[in-house]
Amino acid sequence: MLLEFLRSWHPRFEPVPAFRQSGALPYAIVNNRVVFLLVTSRKTGRWIFPKGSISAGMTPWDSAAKEALEEAGVSGEISTSAIGAYRNTDKGVPVEIDLYPLRVEAQLEAWQEMDQRLRHWALLHETKRLLSDRALSRIAETLHRQLTVPRLMQ
Repeated sequence: MLLEFLRSWHPRFEPVPAFRQSGALPYAIVNNRVVFLLVTSRKTGRWIFPKGSISAGMTPWDSAAKEALEEAGVSGEISTSAIGAYRNTDKGVPVEIDLYPLRVEAQLEAWQEMDQRLRHWALLHETKRLLSDRALSRIAETLHRQLTVPRLMQ
């Protein structure tokens, strides 16, 4: 139990606004099943969701949609509410990345970073297996649950 706690523990920090990023959590519903789109990072080749610095003059969610188009070649309806956040480092500096669900409506055959990354559609169990960051897995699980659990009638 202690080992599990230590694996997922991260010291709290308040990132400077300049060190906050946004990312997209691209998904689609195929045959009534939720599938997620992952891309490989350029530096390590690990599977991640598209992310990057928030572009000047853009909202975090619009910037996340831009990253999804550049890194994965997809576009669609982006949520204005983050589904979750996780921590990472960029050149040794801690950053907090907010992820915004992006329901994919179009996928390009050619896109800006296609020669630098792979992309892969996966069901939740494979998504969790491919993601090395447990925080990303938990965020994907949260979105999956929101999309699949019937809402209670009010």
